[in-house]
Amino acid sequence: MNTPDAKPSPPPDSAGQAAASGFRDAVALPALIVLTGMMGFGSLAADSGISLWGSLAASAGIWGLPGQVAMAEFYAAGAGALAVAGAVSLANARFMPMTMSLFPLMRGGFKNRLHPYALVQLISVNSWAACNNAFPSIPHNHRVHYYTTFALTILVIGQAGTALGYFAVAALPRAVTLGLIFLNPCYFALLFAGTRVRANAVALVLGAVAGPPVFTLIPEWSLLITGLAAGTAAFVIAPSVSRPGSDGRAP
Repeated sequence: MNTPDAKPSPPPDSAGQAAASGFRDAVALPALIVLTGMMGFGSLAADSGISLWGSLAASAGIWGLPGQVAMAEFYAAGAGALAVAGAVSLANARFMPMTMSLFPLMRGGFKNRLHPYALVQLISVNSWAACNNAFPSIPHNHRVHYYTTFALTILVIGQAGTALGYFAVAALPRAVTLGLIFLNPCYFALLFAGTRVRANAVALVLGAVAGPPVFTLIPEWSLLITGLAAGTAAFVIAPSVSRPGSDGRAP
């Protein structure tokens, strides 16, 4: 029983509660996946001759393992800055539709017009997936607190993983390094396989089937071509299953 002078607990839809929920969700499985994946990148970056500060800057600035791996590989091959920037941009092109689909769901929480531009750098597949799962139960004006806390938490963990991997390069064989990086797509595959949106599962299957042969024919463009083709085909042949909260609105 509460005493008369007891401080009431914060409501479940408060900004602090949303932020706390974002932190709890981040330090669970996403933290482990980000830590191990970024350890793989840190080891790969060190092996490619990139400095520690350059590796940390890549993790924070690119914040997407396909783009970071492309940067390390192109850097090791002696490619020019324009080629590296082009490879990174193509590898992380998925961030544009992710941002366009996620940020309108947080519109009520932005402080001003510049606020979204400061937060967009934090987006990743982890934060995008977590927010899409959590937002239906969070009021619009508090969703930005969940997103910011979740995204910042895994970004800090990613920086720690990059540094750990960078200094462990001598102890990690290249096969182990690539295996750590591969944990990320495996995790995302399991994440999307369990979705209630049929198109996501169809796109995953089509991409898994088409990816290897497309890579064999056009390795430089395989990720972009496979993703675009599989996603478009899934959108056409398997429209999303309607369900409560699927429009991103809180019930």
